[in-house]
Amino acid sequence: MNPYVLTILLSSLGLGTVLTFASSHWLLAWMGLEINTLAIIPIMAQQHHPRAIEATTKYFLTQATAAAMILFASTTNAWLVGEWEIHQLSHPLATTTAMLALALKLGLAPVHFWLPEVLQGLELTTGLILSTWQKLAPFALMIQIAPTMNSSLLIAMGLLSTIVGGWGGLNQTQLRKILAYSSIAHLGWMVLILQFAPSLTLLSLLLYMIMTSSAFLTLKTNNSLTINTLAISWTKSPTLAALTALVLLSLGGLPPLSGFMPKWLILQELTKQELPLPATMAAMTALLSLYFYLRLCYAMTLTIYPNTLPATAPWRLNFTLITLPLSIVTILALGLLPLTPAVTAMLTL
Repeated sequence: MNPYVLTILLSSLGLGTVLTFASSHWLLAWMGLEINTLAIIPIMAQQHHPRAIEATTKYFLTQATAAAMILFASTTNAWLVGEWEIHQLSHPLATTTAMLALALKLGLAPVHFWLPEVLQGLELTTGLILSTWQKLAPFALMIQIAPTMNSSLLIAMGLLSTIVGGWGGLNQTQLRKILAYSSIAHLGWMVLILQFAPSLTLLSLLLYMIMTSSAFLTLKTNNSLTINTLAISWTKSPTLAALTALVLLSLGGLPPLSGFMPKWLILQELTKQELPLPATMAAMTALLSLYFYLRLCYAMTLTIYPNTLPATAPWRLNFTLITLPLSIVTILALGLLPLTPAVTAMLTL
């Protein structure tokens, strides 16, 4: 793609998100989401591969449906209540419709079906943008309308997402689909605590973005798309293979890695809110996610791939890649747990 065109598209991507952040009116927020969607579609379709075009079409249709539902919800609220402000979304029909629309934009269960299919058809860099940056604008709106939402619906949606995210990734061999189900599970954890501690949701989103960025950049550096290619990545760079295993375990939420911090704080907050059953169910579903991360780690570090590999083994890394972002996000994905006391102190301010 032409660098000037790419610059314009990435700038529009940033502009759409910032516009949604800054808006207090539903139409302005909707406009930001539309700019965001229209900016990423050419980036997704730049491969000119049938699978990429299919993924782009699916993404466009789901995002257009969600945008239409947001317009419907805001217009319904304006008709029934007389308010266009995001904070004034008070009618039950409007709030439920808006919540479902934002869930569709994010890929939360039960409207998650598009996310693994779309992510599977994209290049790793575009998949990284879709899994991280594209979650920010809908989450900003979701946090603003959460106080007026039915808490039972939010908890049910969060628990369903953690179950689907854990269950769906068990049988996958494609790494991008595994990361898509991982994304659904993490979003479920965030929605679970959304109404009780929005600051904790933002912390979880930040750490999810750091860990997912590290996972995607590691796979891009290794040039791995399936478990089979990941299994031979240790021949190219043993250090990177060891770090990849640690990043995956951090995504799974194992101590003493950074991924343990949001799960620990969320379970603590749910217990404080006297919700032991959702907390127990969320902790149990985390074991499902942990299983497929451990499966990847086992394939990568504890097995030797058979010599009858039909593809040419890529023995050398491509050293033209810029590895500084990978280094920074990997350090953050592995070593932030000791900062937990400072983070909890900041959250209580």
